[in-house]
Amino acid sequence: MTYHIGTPGKPWGEQEKAQWLAERHLQRSYQDEVVSQVQALAGALELVQYGALSYDPERYPLLALKSPNWQPGKPYVLVTGGMHGYETSGVQGAIAFAREKASHYGQHFNLLICPCISPWGYEVINRWNPLALDPNRSFIADSPSEEAAALQKLVADIGAAFVCHIDLHETTDSDESEFRPALAARDGKVFEPGTIPDGFYVVDNSESPQPAFQQAIVEAVAKVTHIAPADPDGTIIGSKVVAPGVIEYPLKKLGLCASVTTAPYTCTTEVYPDSPKATPAICNAAQVAAVCGALEFLLAR
Repeated sequence: MTYHIGTPGKPWGEQEKAQWLAERHLQRSYQDEVVSQVQALAGALELVQYGALSYDPERYPLLALKSPNWQPGKPYVLVTGGMHGYETSGVQGAIAFAREKASHYGQHFNLLICPCISPWGYEVINRWNPLALDPNRSFIADSPSEEAAALQKLVADIGAAFVCHIDLHETTDSDESEFRPALAARDGKVFEPGTIPDGFYVVDNSESPQPAFQQAIVEAVAKVTHIAPADPDGTIIGSKVVAPGVIEYPLKKLGLCASVTTAPYTCTTEVYPDSPKATPAICNAAQVAAVCGALEFLLAR
């Protein structure tokens, strides 16, 4: 597959990036679908604005929710969604967790919930930000991504040792039809076709794996939706399956969101919304189940 922007084998320059940006169009409302829902929870949870995107500060405030009455003796837990704007259940699942479960788990944990890290991406339903950068590869020093830099600063300003971070994502059919071909074109590489996992899976930290923790999450989600089987070669998206529904990435090395804290327990969830067995409600429920499964594991310890 040859992407329609750029010259094969040649990385994009400013002209190609400008063409890509010009083709993006608003497809849904961050204010209506996210901001209004988050603000509606401000009575039960503490609402925090930790920045705004310079693309349009009024349109794109960066919002977080905190469980009330944080206490230093409680473990700190971070829940993030919407790192990639097209991954809808990451956003709506985080909001659903805040609405339905945060009051219960806030008795045991200091919760910080950031439902939509990439508001512009949410509105245009895209993986990248306007600079054709993937925020989820940008958790590095002096990050070029406003979205990543703002979350880094929020975590740093809190100054707490987080015990757990759950980052809510989706793997969709559009990964194969749009986003991976665009990535290859942007970087001047040849697109190599892959497969999309049919079901839920998680990504552990290969630099400090927590297999029992990941298993607890997968088992919790299996009550809501199906778990992705391995491909015939024993991989999911090209990575070795180390347990049912579990693969590993070096989080810090790749600059992934799940490395933004030093938490020993981290999990990147991947829901598959394009399955004929899935619905938006099932996908949102799977994300909620993943967070609850993680927290129940910690409580049991």
